[in-house]
Order: sequence, then structure tokens, then C-alpha cells
Amino acid sequence: MKELATTTRDIARELARKYSTMTHDELDALESILVPMKFAKGDMILTKDEICRYIYYIDQGLIRQFYFKNDKDGNEKEVTEHLGTDHSVFMCIESLFKEEPSKIQVQALEPTYIFALPKKELERVALHNVNIQMMFRKILEESLIISQVHADLVRFESAQSRYKKLCKLQPQVVLRAPLIYVASFLQMTPETLSRVRATTLI
Repeated sequence: MKELATTTRDIARELARKYSTMTHDELDALESILVPMKFAKGDMILTKDEICRYIYYIDQGLIRQFYFKNDKDGNEKEVTEHLGTDHSVFMCIESLFKEEPSKIQVQALEPTYIFALPKKELERVALHNVNIQMMFRKILEESLIISQVHADLVRFESAQSRYKKLCKLQPQVVLRAPLIYVASFLQMTPETLSRVRATTLI
């Protein structure tokens, strides 16, 4: 994998721009806890029964969060819960806050560069830095809203509407993620998604 020129300072500034204005000292504190990580295509970022200890910020790449579920015939199948790409945040929120083994797994679908925020360290610096505290809160709010939007999408929208909304909300995911994972994320079969794509003008 090639090396990126992005530094922890670049990411601290990016997070500040996105979530909360920060002083120089707050940027220093945020930068000090960021952990650079890189994953090859296909690498597991988090496996089942591992405890999620980070909030992950994707600098570049594509990830999927998924779990296994038995279908009506008792066969185990993968279900894609989330697809994330450049400049977005992901976490396994229940495992992160309960400090319990995760039922969700995370895999890199492309070479992926991540800057991770260790939850314990983030809580520590947030105690003394009000804007980092604000950033932490806004990241959690954003994560909950994204989960709710997805839940409403599959609960209330037709297959065609689901696909159209995904194209609008996450165009890079539609362009870059394998069809099988996009279909699972939208809770439809790959065959249904292929038909929807063929008849949908975006």
C-alpha cells in the first residue's frame, strides 16, 4: 500500500472544521490521541467478539460493517449494516460504550487509511476541552442520525426509492462498493438491485 501524506495535524484540523471550532491547544490535544491505521483490501478492521475501543475516521478508503443472521431456512447469511467511505466516521456503538464484545464486524473493501480516536483518551481530553467535548457529542449525534435514516429507508421506502436516496446520500458508495454489499445494505437481492438500477435515472 502506498503511504498517504496526511498527518495527524491535518486530520485534527479536518475534524475541527467538520464538527467544532478549536483553539490551538485543543488541536494539540486532539492530535496527540489520533492513531493512524492502514488496512489492505479485504483486511478485517474489527472481528466478531472483539471489543470496539475506537471511533474511526476514514481518511481514504471504503469499509463495510456487517453481521451474520439466520434466514427462515436456518442458513446463515451476511447482512451489511453500514458502508462508509472517505471523510466519514464509523464505530460499533454498543460495543464501544458497553465495552462488550461486538456482534458487528468491519472489513476494508479497498486499501483504507484510518485515523482512530481511542474512546478512553477522547473522554480524557474532552473533560478539559469544551470544543473536543462538542466534537465528541456531534460525532455521536451524526452516527445515531445515520442509523435512523437507514432504518427508515428500509422500513418505509420502495426498492427504487431506497436506491435513489442512497445515490443522493452516498454517491461514492454506490460507485465503489460491490453490488452484493449495496444490495444487502438496502435489504434487497442483487437481482432486484440490478433491475432497479437498470430502470432508475439519477
